[in-house]
Amino acid sequence: MASRLSQSHLKLEAEIERCRAECQWEKIQILVRQLAPKVQDNSDDFTNLLLAEALLELSLRENVAKLKLSVPLMESKEPKLHQAKNYLTGILNRGKLPPHYMTEALLILGKLHYCEGSYRDAVSMYARSGFEHLSLDDEPLYKMRLFAEAFLIKGLSLESSTATIASRARLSERGEEAVACFEKASWIAQVFLQELDKSMTSSHSKNSKSSSSCHDFELSYFLEAALQGAYAAHFKRGNILKGIKELRDVLRVVETKATQAFKMAASRQLAEVLLHSLSEKCYWSPLKSPLPELMVNRGETSFPYEILNHRPQIHSGDHLYSPQDNIEEALLLLLISESMANRDAVISRAPDQKEDRAVSLQNASKVYDLLSITMARRGQYAMLSECLERAMKFAFGEFHLWYQLALSMISCGKVLLNEDRR
Repeated sequence: MASRLSQSHLKLEAEIERCRAECQWEKIQILVRQLAPKVQDNSDDFTNLLLAEALLELSLRENVAKLKLSVPLMESKEPKLHQAKNYLTGILNRGKLPPHYMTEALLILGKLHYCEGSYRDAVSMYARSGFEHLSLDDEPLYKMRLFAEAFLIKGLSLESSTATIASRARLSERGEEAVACFEKASWIAQVFLQELDKSMTSSHSKNSKSSSSCHDFELSYFLEAALQGAYAAHFKRGNILKGIKELRDVLRVVETKATQAFKMAASRQLAEVLLHSLSEKCYWSPLKSPLPELMVNRGETSFPYEILNHRPQIHSGDHLYSPQDNIEEALLLLLISESMANRDAVISRAPDQKEDRAVSLQNASKVYDLLSITMARRGQYAMLSECLERAMKFAFGEFHLWYQLALSMISCGKVLLNEDRR
C-alpha cells in the first residue's frame, strides 16, 4: 500500500512539474488539492509555493495590458497578488523548504516585487537566491522558464533603478550588467521553448489515442520579453550593428509553435531596421561577422555554458542563400513575414472575431507597407501586385491596401489609365 501511494505521489509531482513548464496554472491549483487533500492550514510550504506561483501568474495574465505599459500592480487591488505574496513571505520566514525550493520562492517573489514596481527589492531577491551561479543541468524543464524570466527581470530592474546612481562609470557598469542579463535570458528562453515543444509533441503523440487534448502553449509576456530583451537593449543604446546581430541570431533559431507569431514580428522589425537604419557601406552578410571596427563596446555574445550545457537548435545547411545587401535581406524577411501573415489572417466576419481580425489586419498592413517600399526600390511592381492580391481575401473595405494594389498594377502595366489607352 505504501509503495502504491509513493508511486502515485511521484506521478502527481511529475504532472505538476509538467504543468509548471507548460504554464497550466488553473490545473496546478487542482493538482495541489490532490497532492495534499487533508491540509487545510498554511503548514505545507511546498503546496503554498505551488499556489503562490499559480496565483501570481493568473494575476499577471489578467493584467498583461498594465505589464506592457510598465504600470505597477497594486497589492491592495489584486487579491491573487496579495495572497501569493503572503504565501511567499511565510515560506521564506519559516525557511523549512529544501534549498532548491527556497531558491524558487526567492525567484517568484523577485518577479512579484518587479510587477509591484519595487525594483530594488526584486534585485535584492535575485542576489539572495544566487541563481546566477546555479546550473540547469538535470533540472526540471520549468526551471529554465524561471531562470530565463529571472535574468530578464533582473536586467529590467537594473535599468529601472538607475535614478539614484550619480557616477557615470557606475551607470555604464549597471547598463552592461543589464545587457548581459538580457543576453542570458534570451538564450535560456530559446532553449526552454525548443525543449518544451519536444516534450509537448512527445506527450501528445503518446496520448493521441486517448481522449486528452494537446494543450496549446502561448508565449507569456515575460517569455516574449526575454526573446526580445537583448536586441532591444542594443537598439535602445544606439548600437544598431550589435542589435542586428542579436536579432539575426534569434531568427536563425528553429522556431516552435509558440514562437511563430513572434518570429513574424521580429522578421518585420529586422527588415525595418535594415531599410531605415543601416547604410549599404555598413552591411555584412548574415553568414559572416561584421568588421570589428564597426562594433561598439561589446564583442561576441557569450553563451552561458555555466548554466546550460547546450545551445538552441538553429537553421543550418549547405549552400544557404546569403543576401548581398540590405535590400535583398529586407525583401527576404518581408516575404517570409508576408507568407505567415497571409496564412494566419482571420477571414471570418463573425462579430466575436472582430478584435482578432483587426489585429491580423494591422500586422499584415505593416508588412505590406514595408514590402511596397522595398519592392519599389528595385522596381518589382509585378511581384508586389501578386503579394497584394493575396491580401485581398482579408482586406475587405480596406482602402489603403486596395489603393496600393491599384498603384502596383498600374506601375507594372497590368492596368492602363485612360490617358495611356489613348
